Amino acid sequence: MEASTVYFTNLRTTPSSNLLDKMERLVKRAGIERIDFKNQFVAVKIHFGEPGNLAYIRPNYAARLVKLLQNLGAKPFLTDSNTLYSGKRANAVDHLHSAMLNGFNPIAVPCNVIIADGLKGTDCREVPINGAYCKAPKIGTAVVDADIIISMNHFKGHEQSGFGGALKNLGMGCASVGGKLELHSSSQPVIDAENCTGCRVCAKYCAQAAIRLDKEKKAAIDYRKCVGCGQCVALCQYSAAVLGQDDTSERLNYKIAEYAKAVLWEKPHFHLSFIMNVSPECDCWNHNDAAIVPDLGIAASFNPVALDQACADMVTQAPVLPNSGLAQTHPHAHLQGRDKFRLMHPETNWQAGLDHAEKIGLGVKKYELITV
Repeated sequence: MEASTVYFTNLRTTPSSNLLDKMERLVKRAGIERIDFKNQFVAVKIHFGEPGNLAYIRPNYAARLVKLLQNLGAKPFLTDSNTLYSGKRANAVDHLHSAMLNGFNPIAVPCNVIIADGLKGTDCREVPINGAYCKAPKIGTAVVDADIIISMNHFKGHEQSGFGGALKNLGMGCASVGGKLELHSSSQPVIDAENCTGCRVCAKYCAQAAIRLDKEKKAAIDYRKCVGCGQCVALCQYSAAVLGQDDTSERLNYKIAEYAKAVLWEKPHFHLSFIMNVSPECDCWNHNDAAIVPDLGIAASFNPVALDQACADMVTQAPVLPNSGLAQTHPHAHLQGRDKFRLMHPETNWQAGLDHAEKIGLGVKKYELITV
């Protein structure tokens, strides 16, 4: 199987070449100009960051990429879809406000922001791919209507998929609210009462009001209301809210890969990953914990599978930062060569998602890394 090319640049700069210059040079070397952008609508898929979280990609990078696309004749717009859980990005009004507050506004980035699945997350279309797990993924209409897809990915850990990179930014990030429900709903979570402390955090953040404390002061789930979004699992610090027996990280990652395939279906696409602020968990939280490894650089490729594999390999080989949560749980260990995502989230299996993505023809995992 022929290897894909992944281009990479580190974060060293000079007075004549700053990080924005290096990013533009990287994407040009990776071949972005080979795409015919003339008068094409280009969806630049990016995570705007939940307010309070500061690990998301800086809007300065989006601005430079947008200007490059415009110079190539494109009609670019920044986009993301609404969240299934309650928060500041669960509808287009709040989502747009959050994006503007975090710097994704016309003053900083010279293009519009369009929420892909509309006001309430219902503006979507089914893309028939006949996947093994998702027959017709529900993708935000603005993404489906775009002519070209560009993903700007913050590479970091994730509490359910292992890590978030290109595939998750595309598959989960472009799914409508109904699509996110399909991604999460293999089965509903359960409560391990022995571990529950009655802290009420899960009840406070449940968008469906499906969790309450029982007479023993333990969390209890009303399965008539539960939609299986998994937020309680991600929130619980005591391993009390856990995945159901039939719900696995592998299955979630298989579905994410199939949704990513639907997003890219029959369209030119290009992908750019920022291996910076590699926080333990998703940018959907209203906070970000300390990065687990040093900032490594920026990588780009036409192949999102090879790109994710290359980024994961670089994080695996990197030393752990001494003030991170991972260092606290593994003291006196630099962890170079160790899978840090599995160490942080032992129940996850990110490799399964890349294996499935390769199987369904989304790209190959094998890559050649070229440093720019």
